Amino acid sequence: MFEANEVLRVLALLRQAGCEVWIAGGWGVDALVGEVTREHRDLDLVHRVEQEPLLIGTLEAAGFGERPDAQPGRPVRFVMADPGGHELDLHPLLFGPDGSAVQHADTRGGTFSYPADAFVTGVIGGVRVPCLSVTQQIHFHQGYDPADRDRHDMARLREAFGVTTHF
Repeated sequence: MFEANEVLRVLALLRQAGCEVWIAGGWGVDALVGEVTREHRDLDLVHRVEQEPLLIGTLEAAGFGERPDAQPGRPVRFVMADPGGHELDLHPLLFGPDGSAVQHADTRGGTFSYPADAFVTGVIGGVRVPCLSVTQQIHFHQGYDPADRDRHDMARLREAFGVTTHF
């Protein structure tokens, strides 16, 4: 499991190295809500594609190694894990001059779009952290059959922000 103190440790490590990352997924929802609402098996991070060599080098120096078996794999995403079982699900973003970004969605040229206002801050363990917006979280939780954790996350956003989600 990925605990809040480990999230903060990874973020501090990457920030000190000069890497810009934003929390997505379940931890991103918890950051928006401002409290840990469930257990997390990994930490989803989006990052600047041009910083990827620095990001990988920094994580490798901290004991993380890439898991080549992660699907769908590059260029969409890749996974790194440490010997303690902490998994990072890493998503490279190509930023435009206006602050918006795109991410590969598949190997056929599809993309996910991130408007400039998708990059916000939340709170984990009393610490302000960079994360994806409520709107972006809802957007990414569409178009697939949700797991129980996805239903949980969307329920937390509905309760905290009075938004509508599709499940």
